[in-house]
Amino acid sequence: MDKWVVYALISMIFAGFTSVIAKMGLPGISGELGLTVRTLFVSLFVFGFAAIAVPSGDFLLLNRMNILWLGLSGMTTTLSWIFYYKALKLGDVATVALIDKGSVVVAILLAWLLLKEVITLRILIGGALIVGGLLVMVKRP
Repeated sequence: MDKWVVYALISMIFAGFTSVIAKMGLPGISGELGLTVRTLFVSLFVFGFAAIAVPSGDFLLLNRMNILWLGLSGMTTTLSWIFYYKALKLGDVATVALIDKGSVVVAILLAWLLLKEVITLRILIGGALIVGGLLVMVKRP
């Protein structure tokens, strides 16, 4: 198994824990406050990780385009998290998390449009299954 697949699987497991643990931390407070506290912890952990894992010389490799695109990514992450926490406060974790994972379909389309990545039959089928799963889980009886 490729190393990136192992990393992606580990990410998937932690992301699953993240949603449940976050929901457990929201009773009695707003989703916005919960997001703020969580983000403070994320920032501390990421800065600590960078201090250990990123060679200091690597910071000199940053250019304006890196900063622009990563800054825009940070902005879209922030917007995603704001609305994710609003949904998590009000909805069921499983449904909110699945709808959020529908972002895979958005990423596939954007990667095709902007990065010229190839959409294969396997990717089309996987994307269709994700959309199908979304429709099944969000439909109320």
